[in-house]
Amino acid sequence: MDFWYGNHHALEKIEMDIAANAITAFIGPSGCGKSTFLRTLNRMNDTILGTRLEGSVLYKGLDIHSGYDVLDLRSQVGMVFQKPNPFPMSVYDNVAYGPRLHNAHLSRADLDAAVETSLRDASLWDEVKDRLGKSALGLSGGQQQRLCIARTLAVNPEVILMDEPTSALDPISTAHIEDLCYKLKERYTLIIVTHNMQQASRISDYTAFFMINEERCGYLVEMGDTRQVFYNPRDKKTEAYISGRFG
Repeated sequence: MDFWYGNHHALEKIEMDIAANAITAFIGPSGCGKSTFLRTLNRMNDTILGTRLEGSVLYKGLDIHSGYDVLDLRSQVGMVFQKPNPFPMSVYDNVAYGPRLHNAHLSRADLDAAVETSLRDASLWDEVKDRLGKSALGLSGGQQQRLCIARTLAVNPEVILMDEPTSALDPISTAHIEDLCYKLKERYTLIIVTHNMQQASRISDYTAFFMINEERCGYLVEMGDTRQVFYNPRDKKTEAYISGRFG
């Protein structure tokens, strides 16, 4: 797969398989295309004028551009962003937003059940069950990010994309999100962009290391089992980055 922003060749010859029910981390220096690649996986880059993709991205054997309606794709491949972005509405309505959008005929009982299940799965229910009707903007940063994860889970995705989900959080909130990722991979496929080497080595099963060439184009250096990439990398550039000699 190759990707362009206008005339800028942002990603070159990216090829990889992503394992189901595992956590895959994308690491590499700033500007190497990690987040750009992540956003191609549920067509978020479609919203940017002048972008172009050559090659294919296959999900369940079908090309995501020709085999899926974009809304259907995004319900199956959800996304959590770098900064918590709850809607300016109640905690309940944030989580109920997706189910209402995809099924206008859901009963109140079914909606209540979906909200509770999603908040429990996001390890947030006990903290917000008595304030469901209050604004989500009143939650702490860590709680808001878990709410955004609950909002993603509420539409029953199979894949969850996370773009530096803990970079704006304190260490305790970061630990909450990391613990949550462990639990979620039993039922979901997680793909996470992170600049935190320790986080990638702690929580991921597989790691993909991206670099940027002299033309400012991102490419995949290597990908493999996280322990192999961190402790026995195949490429000297990977070893140099992980050991802190550059980046």
